[in-house]
Amino acid sequence: MPIYEYYCPECKSKFELLRSMSKADDDGDCPICQSTSKRVLSRFSAFSKGMSGLTTSLDSGGCSSCASSSCDTCQ
Repeated sequence: MPIYEYYCPECKSKFELLRSMSKADDDGDCPICQSTSKRVLSRFSAFSKGMSGLTTSLDSGGCSSCASSSCDTCQ
C-alpha cells in the first residue's frame, strides 16, 4: 500500500497516511486537529551513475507551474 502526504490548512501540519490506491484522492483527517486535509504532491530525489562512474543528482528544478528551484512554496 502506498504512503500519501497530506497538509492541514488549519494547524499547518504535514502528515502521511498509508492507504490503498483506490482511496488516493480522498481527503485525510489531520491526526492533530482532525480537520479535513488535502493530499499534496510528494517530493523525491533521483540519482544516476554517469559514464565516469560518478553518481549525480538529477535535479529537475522547480514545479512545472513556477520558476522556483524548490517546491516548498507550491502548496
